[in-house]
Amino acid sequence: MKSKLLLIAALAFVTQSFAQNMMTPELLWKLKRISPVGLTDDAKNLIYSVTEYQVEAGKKETKTYMMPVGGGDAVEIKDFSKILTDKSISADKTKKIEVKQVQLENILGKDLYPKMKESNVYIYNDLDYRHWDTWNEGKYNHLFLTVNGTDEVDGIDIMKGEPYYSPQMPFGGDEDFCWNNEGTKILYVSKKLKGKEYALSTNTDIYEYDVKTGSTVNLTEGMPGYDTNPAYSKDGALAFLSMARDGYEADKNDIVVLFNGIKTNITSHWDGTVGSFKWSNDGKKIYFNAAVGGTVQLFEVDFDPNSKNKAMPKIRQITDGQFDVTGLVGQAGNNMIISRTDMNHAVELYSVNLKNGELKQLTNVNKDIYGSIQLSKVEKRIVKTTDNKDMVAWVIYPPDFDPNKKYPTLLYCQGGPQSALSQFYSFRWNFQLMAAHGYIIIAPNRRGMPGHGVEWNEAISKDWGGQVMKDYLSAIDDIAKESYVDKDRLGAVGASYGGYSVFYLAGIHNKRFKTFIAHDGVFDLKSMYGTTEELWFTNWDAGGAYWEKDNPVAMKTYNEFDPSNLVNKWDTPIMIIQGGKDYRVPIGQGLEAFQAAQLHGIKCRLLYFPDENHWVLNPQNSIIWHTEFYKWLKETL
Repeated sequence: MKSKLLLIAALAFVTQSFAQNMMTPELLWKLKRISPVGLTDDAKNLIYSVTEYQVEAGKKETKTYMMPVGGGDAVEIKDFSKILTDKSISADKTKKIEVKQVQLENILGKDLYPKMKESNVYIYNDLDYRHWDTWNEGKYNHLFLTVNGTDEVDGIDIMKGEPYYSPQMPFGGDEDFCWNNEGTKILYVSKKLKGKEYALSTNTDIYEYDVKTGSTVNLTEGMPGYDTNPAYSKDGALAFLSMARDGYEADKNDIVVLFNGIKTNITSHWDGTVGSFKWSNDGKKIYFNAAVGGTVQLFEVDFDPNSKNKAMPKIRQITDGQFDVTGLVGQAGNNMIISRTDMNHAVELYSVNLKNGELKQLTNVNKDIYGSIQLSKVEKRIVKTTDNKDMVAWVIYPPDFDPNKKYPTLLYCQGGPQSALSQFYSFRWNFQLMAAHGYIIIAPNRRGMPGHGVEWNEAISKDWGGQVMKDYLSAIDDIAKESYVDKDRLGAVGASYGGYSVFYLAGIHNKRFKTFIAHDGVFDLKSMYGTTEELWFTNWDAGGAYWEKDNPVAMKTYNEFDPSNLVNKWDTPIMIIQGGKDYRVPIGQGLEAFQAAQLHGIKCRLLYFPDENHWVLNPQNSIIWHTEFYKWLKETL
């Protein structure tokens, strides 16, 4: 009996030691999450918030702090309204912008039939009936202007009751509007289209509302793609992000400057795509972040409104390293305050010397947790593709990696399909956590990734099941050559387009993989076209609708690149995860895949989250997601 107790104690000690030395799902949710708020008006102090989750209690707590931009002790603050510029307030402090929802259409049964208060019905006559995870109930985000000393207590609807959104749905915020320097005009982003046109187009424009006259002018008339993020320099030059083509949501994102009536695309000559930007304090440069070589770095581009030099402006990369510059907070003297991640660390705030790119860490809110666990080795690997291109891939090793042992290995398939596979830190697809469970992960920057030139980025559109699939197989075959990879224990996992990739690979992998996991993946391209909400995406990437029999590009997509056509070749266990409120890749995709696998006698599991959208946001749901993820891998790999 005594020996049994000693054994149980020993096992408990081992389990506890593992939990303390390796990342776990529970520990992942104990990480504090930083969100930069901004710099104080004198640019001497940084304000940021820190959120902590209490998963079992279903609670979270957020506190706000201030610290010197040069580094030092942070102090908690309750109110920063007097030390931080509120972009909704004009420079002369007399006017304010507020975002309100306005009911402009009757769609619900109880609105159309006032006596039927207990009814639950939606009635539509056109598209744009739902978006992301929300059904259209006839309500629109609008900007309201309040002017001190007027009788307009509720403010003036500057969009005059138009049935359009600003900020944009579903993710638009205060980056969708700004004041001019004089406080006489409001600029805002809106896609002034309705119904089918709204669902088929990406043509947002930047509008200028004159406070005095109440008139509105479209500043980007004739620019058919996304135009977003307007911001003024101190000299009154307007910069904004712009994509050239309508319907292409992943087009090259450029910085356009409007000054003295002339628009200049100052990044058109650069073979990359811009993430976000900030004007320099003197108005002669713009700083921006962008994907490059499997990372996201800080850049600068010159803009001098008084320069007579007509040559294309110089673009300089400021930072370089195995990390991502995820956001720009603001300039403080010769430094830019940024947020930064890598595959071993969640967001922290740093100061970057704008002359030499040196970084200084300002916050370290998770040092206790990271100091108590072993970190993974993350290595860049160059893989030769079948068309003899050099493809960047990230390899993440278990924290206690021993090259003399053999490890099960996962191919990670990125979503997007045109989102960067960089040094991001995800609280769901967390490579640090995967590696801590004893897996090697290879994450290839396959065709369709930004950061390797525009041509590489665009190569995936209309070719979902083509070269990109060869890129995936090149990556897993390349790493499988290593002596420490167990070639009999390979898996493939991914979400969204990554989920599509898993479904497609399941039909062509030629017994390479022993298990698959697909989350919110596209399974049936026809039903995807019939139920997804942003039709511009499927039109561009598929080449058109499935009924366009005279369209050879679309017909190739639906005939050759549809995973549902390959089900007869499925022969490997697969777990399918689906969100009930995912209207981008709707519920039918996951259910169809699960049903097909079941009817083909394949070991499979359905993990269904009725209240989650394309992501998993509820902390307790996330813990279960991780638990089931690793439970499945343990069973099948």
